[in-house]
Amino acid sequence: MTINRYIDHTLLKPEATKAQVQQLIDEAKAYHFASVCINPTWVAMAHEALKDTDVNVCTVIGFDLGATTSAAKAFEAKEAVANGADEVDMVLNVGRFLSGEEDAVRDDIKAVVDASGDAIVKVILETCLLTSEQIRRACELAEEAGADFVKTSTGFNRGGATVEDVKLMKASVTHLKVKASGGIRDLKTALAMIEAGADRLGCSAGVAIVKEGQAE
Repeated sequence: MTINRYIDHTLLKPEATKAQVQQLIDEAKAYHFASVCINPTWVAMAHEALKDTDVNVCTVIGFDLGATTSAAKAFEAKEAVANGADEVDMVLNVGRFLSGEEDAVRDDIKAVVDASGDAIVKVILETCLLTSEQIRRACELAEEAGADFVKTSTGFNRGGATVEDVKLMKASVTHLKVKASGGIRDLKTALAMIEAGADRLGCSAGVAIVKEGQAE
């Protein structure tokens, strides 16, 4: 297994500097990761640096709370794609979802899907805040809205990805892919997520994980 192609090499800390983002980009090129996942302010820089490589540019929308308006999320997504993003990871409006406003949640996702054109759209569910039944229903809404992936977590809340949640998400969709993110810091955990059904891994420890695999 070439685990590097599962990895979205991630740096989303608000204090991340330009030099740190450049290091992330350089590592992604060296290890041929699936993408770099960075905040929107760095998208144009990453696009320029990665345009002749096999590494996509991924960014986050409505991050990290998901509670901005649909119009704001759509604008953010459209601008990100214009700046060179190949993939956008949007945060579900969890508060609306937990209020039972499924139409609003579906429309919120669809607004980002429509604004993103051909870019891949991943919907971050923040699974640590949801029950199993809520995770299942959120996956269905993401699929109905035309997203490409469902994703476990932002990594900024009280919990990250679990094998159980990844299995549930995989079983809850018919054609969407699953991204596991949050707390994946070693090869054993990464492989467990893939075995559970993850098609992509959001990791800040991507280099260490690949090196661990190479050492075996």
